[in-house]
Amino acid sequence: MSFANPYLDDDFFTGGVMSRRCVAWVFDLFLIAVLVWVLWWILVMFGILTFGLGFGAMSILPFVPFFYHFLSLLGSSNATPGQQMMGLMVRRDADLGPPTGLQALASVLVFYLTLATSGLLLVVALFTRRHRTLHDLISGLVVVRVSAMRTLTEPRGRWNMSGGTTAP
Repeated sequence: MSFANPYLDDDFFTGGVMSRRCVAWVFDLFLIAVLVWVLWWILVMFGILTFGLGFGAMSILPFVPFFYHFLSLLGSSNATPGQQMMGLMVRRDADLGPPTGLQALASVLVFYLTLATSGLLLVVALFTRRHRTLHDLISGLVVVRVSAMRTLTEPRGRWNMSGGTTAP
C-alpha cells in the first residue's frame, strides 16, 4: 500500500526515518532535561519567595515531558524540536494529514507506557512496514520525512499558479 499517490512508494516517505528518530529522541531528551532543570529552579525560587507555600507547584514537573511531546505533535510543524531538526514530521497514516488531538494523546500515552515497561517494545519498529512503533500503530500515525511531504505540496504550475497555464 502506498500513501495517497500510487506512484510514490513507502520508502520515499520513510527512508532513513528510524535512525533519524533515534537522534531526534536524544536531542528531545536533552531539551526536556534542560526545560525541567530551568522550571525546577523557577519553582524553587517561587517556593522560597512564598515561604514554602509554592513548593507544591513542583508536582507539575513529572508532566513536563508529556506536555512537551503532546503540544509538539499538535503544533504547526507536527513534530518535536528534535524531529524538526532531523527533518521529520508526524502525520496520519491513512491520508498524511496532521494528527488529531486524540491521536496525539494516544501516541504520547502509549509512548510513555512503552518507556515505563523498559522501552523494549520500541523494537516493534524493526519489524513493521514504514518502521512504525507500537505507539504509531495504536494511534494511527506515521513519521515521515519533511522533504518528501514538500514534494506533494509544491505547486505544479508557473509562479504558484495551480492550473499550470500561462497568461498570453
